[in-house]
Amino acid sequence: MTAIIDYGVGNLFSLACSFKAIGAETEITRDPARIEAAERVILPGVGAFGDAMEKLRATGLIPVLKREAGRKPFLGICLGMQLLFDQSEEYGLHDGLGLIPGRVCDLRADLSDKSLKVPHMGWNSLEFVRDDPLFKYVGNGEYAYYVHSFYAKDCAENTLAVSRYGNVAVTGAVSRGNVYGTQFHPEKSGDAGLRLLRAFVEL
Repeated sequence: MTAIIDYGVGNLFSLACSFKAIGAETEITRDPARIEAAERVILPGVGAFGDAMEKLRATGLIPVLKREAGRKPFLGICLGMQLLFDQSEEYGLHDGLGLIPGRVCDLRADLSDKSLKVPHMGWNSLEFVRDDPLFKYVGNGEYAYYVHSFYAKDCAENTLAVSRYGNVAVTGAVSRGNVYGTQFHPEKSGDAGLRLLRAFVEL
């Protein structure tokens, strides 16, 4: 069973439907016992970093998530990936979970072409930086769906894939030990996204 963390932020239903489509069991939960019993964990997220961390703290789940991230496959999606990092600069400085070294910064500040729209929204191709079992069913150059205004930096050592947006190599996927993150939404990325989730279930 895959535990999808319910802390008031995220596309829980879409995620659950995607796992159902690949025949994988999920449970949307904030129960520490169910999270500990799960074979793997998904941390979804949409919205602002600071607000999401506040809601996560309010659940009391942060110690549980940090502990389970060392024991089993753990995937952060979109804002959920950003929360894995040390810090975010979104509307002030906010500490993250510190599971992957790096920081989350404003995409607009690094784009040389100011006519490019932010949020970075829509389909973009994946450029693999290193091999990983997470992408065993996804080919280099396949497209994934993004919706974000901030992105992870200073994390090259743990970067799996990037997507080019203007002059910026947007961090698309990361991993460190059992912990994975995708800035794009697998549940919105069509067949390629389902294949990625299938690989995650097989980790």
